[in-house]
This record gives sequence, C-alpha cells and structure tokens, in this order.
Amino acid sequence: MKYLAAYLLLTQGGNESPAAADIKKVIESVGIEADESRISELLSALEGKSLDELVAEGQEKFASVPVGGAASAGAAAGGAAAGGDAAAEEAAEEEKEESDDDMGFGLFD
Repeated sequence: MKYLAAYLLLTQGGNESPAAADIKKVIESVGIEADESRISELLSALEGKSLDELVAEGQEKFASVPVGGAASAGAAAGGAAAGGDAAAEEAAEEEKEESDDDMGFGLFD
C-alpha cells in the first residue's frame, strides 16, 4: 500500500509515469526501507493504465463489496413502521427520565 501511495503522490505532483527510483526516493524520504521487487511488481501491474482508469476500477470493486449492518438497519426501520412506534416512544421516555436523574445536584444550585 505504501508503494501505491508513493506512486499516487508522484502522479498528483505532476510525474505522469513515475519510475522505480522515484518511488524508492519517496519511500526512503520518510525513513522506510524500500523493497525494489515490490516496486517492480507495482509498476508492472500499473503499466499502460492511467490514474483515471485505476480510480474507476477501484470504484467498481468497492461497489461490489457488501456493507455490514444494512440488513439490521432495514429490519429495525421495518419494525418501527409496523407498530414499533410505541416501544420507541417508551424507550425515549425512559432515556429522558434517566438523564433527568442528577442525584439531587443541579448545575446551577
């Protein structure tokens, strides 16, 4: 990931096709030892692709990733719509009562 980040920094800085030496220089400038084989692997994987193409590919991959919690949120919303309003109001009232319980101490007493 650090090699890709260095590559992206270089491209955003105006270097449209960073070389291995450029990436190595960025990585080593922050005190990290660069692995030349990983840099070569990255450059071969990115060869012939523009930054716009890479971003578009990444967006497609993220779109296919399932998002956790969506089903439970939908179920909770469905439960509230199906008559859970009274329970929601009761829970809100209990929370309000708990927040009013200041053990006899007031902020401005």
